[in-house]
Amino acid sequence: MRSDPPTRRSRLARGATAAAAAALVSGIGVVALAPGAHAAAGCRVAYSVNQWNTGFTGSINLTNLGDPITNGWTLTWEFAGNQHITQGWNGTFSQSGQRVSVANPAWSAALASNDTVSLGFNADYSGTNAAPTAFSLNGVACTGSTPTTPPTTPPTTAPTTPPTTPPAGTRVDNPYVGARGYVNPEWKAKADAEPGGSRISSNPTAVWLDRIAAINGTTGSSSNGAMGLRDHLDAALAQGAGYIQLVIYNLPGRDCAALASNGELGPTDLPRYQAEYIDPIAAIQADPKYRNLRIINIIEIDSLPNLVTNTAGQAGATAMCDTMKANGGYVNGIAYALRKLGAIGNTYNYLDAAHHGWIGWDSNFGPTADLMLQTARASGDVRNVTGFITDTANYSALREPYFTVGSTVNGTSVRQSKWVDWNQYVDELTFATAFRSKLVSIGFDPGIGMLIDTSRNGWGGPNRPTRASTSTDVNTFVNESRIDRRIHAGNWCNQSGAGLGERPTAAPGAGIDAYVWVKPPGESDGSSTLIPNDEGKGFDRMCDPTYTGNARNGNNPTGALSGAPLSGAWFSAQFRELMANAYPPLS
Repeated sequence: MRSDPPTRRSRLARGATAAAAAALVSGIGVVALAPGAHAAAGCRVAYSVNQWNTGFTGSINLTNLGDPITNGWTLTWEFAGNQHITQGWNGTFSQSGQRVSVANPAWSAALASNDTVSLGFNADYSGTNAAPTAFSLNGVACTGSTPTTPPTTPPTTAPTTPPTTPPAGTRVDNPYVGARGYVNPEWKAKADAEPGGSRISSNPTAVWLDRIAAINGTTGSSSNGAMGLRDHLDAALAQGAGYIQLVIYNLPGRDCAALASNGELGPTDLPRYQAEYIDPIAAIQADPKYRNLRIINIIEIDSLPNLVTNTAGQAGATAMCDTMKANGGYVNGIAYALRKLGAIGNTYNYLDAAHHGWIGWDSNFGPTADLMLQTARASGDVRNVTGFITDTANYSALREPYFTVGSTVNGTSVRQSKWVDWNQYVDELTFATAFRSKLVSIGFDPGIGMLIDTSRNGWGGPNRPTRASTSTDVNTFVNESRIDRRIHAGNWCNQSGAGLGERPTAAPGAGIDAYVWVKPPGESDGSSTLIPNDEGKGFDRMCDPTYTGNARNGNNPTGALSGAPLSGAWFSAQFRELMANAYPPLS
């Protein structure tokens, strides 16, 4: 992989900017050699932390810059202060006093040339939490480059020819500008089969790779078609498309707060996620035949924000989210995906950033941004992230035209209404713009762009308000004025009354790379009743129109449509309603 990914055209070279609660140390060093060995050696370590009062989470990226290590590796360092590791992952951790040793896990004894492994740990500390200043790999200090001194005896075998790598693509500032999007023929066929569906079937939508089998294509699946990843990439070339959108969505313990979108991998299946899912996807995307195609990866929706809002101490806490926060599966899985896919010269990685009705409160906004920076740094370079996407597969209105978060009614702020509920944002566009500014301020590249999924947030039709309410009661005013007609902003499954939103559009505003249809209209969010299946998808009561709610939606009705199939399967009734309620209206 590249040690320095190509930057976007508008970016300037710069060092990593540390957040207030983080420290970063980088170095390169020499790998220990067995007597008589003459392999080129070298390594690099990047260390970062996210700390609180008396504890912290540490992230380490170890890169082998020399020849392959095949018989195991051990990384060691000494803490400078009173730090004690309580839990580690992706390695076997041991500590004696200040000295820490991490041996490779059983499934990762080899370390190929230019490959990087990500380690992580939780620890407590007292006093200052100074970062280690020196690391050693297999007993030799890491310092910065491969040694230049030649071996004392010549190699016994002729050197092999280095593998051919695909030509690096030339990344552009915004992959959507000046390029035609790929139209998924499998989705198009379903849309065309619906009355009036041909009006929208030529719009580009994303291809969801939501399980390992989807990489090569499936038959008989409720959600995946017979076309695999390579089939879609070949079809994109045949269409003359300039870009293709792929949803990378198969984390261990996936979507830990919702049953409808659970996946096939259990909470400890990180090795499978890396070897059986990300690695094959990266290998296909790196094929030189696709080097002129802009490959846009939407990385793991509904993941990192769950670690902020649905873990211990939060109203929506779940045991699975606690597990995924503790074992580092989400952070390390996403970091691995960013690193492997970011190493390909014509890819663009967009991280999921939830939506304003999820992380728009100050208590969620900043911590989510910090967690995303921690994850990007764990990938080895924050520039592995091209940008972020909001409102993926959700329904939050792009704009609320008849009130803002600063509006008042009879002297009362709209933030005090039951609908806004003290949120700092009332629509996706203001949220996405503000979240981008926050991300840049803590250390992300100033060139990052935002995507907003507008596939189902139009809210047109006969119930769409045409003016602001004249009521002097704040709750009545907001309810009569708001475009978003959901019962509660926490409702997310197959929402009744929703409509198609803005059509896919490149560069619609400052800092916004595109409006996109990442959730293909007509594909279900989850089944209305229990449907046995072999895809790991459970039954979530938030998809049941008879359910009266929980803490996450204020114990309100779900507003879900009845008769829905499994998530990802075609839902004809919803597709027809989305067209009927489209805004802007369909012609």
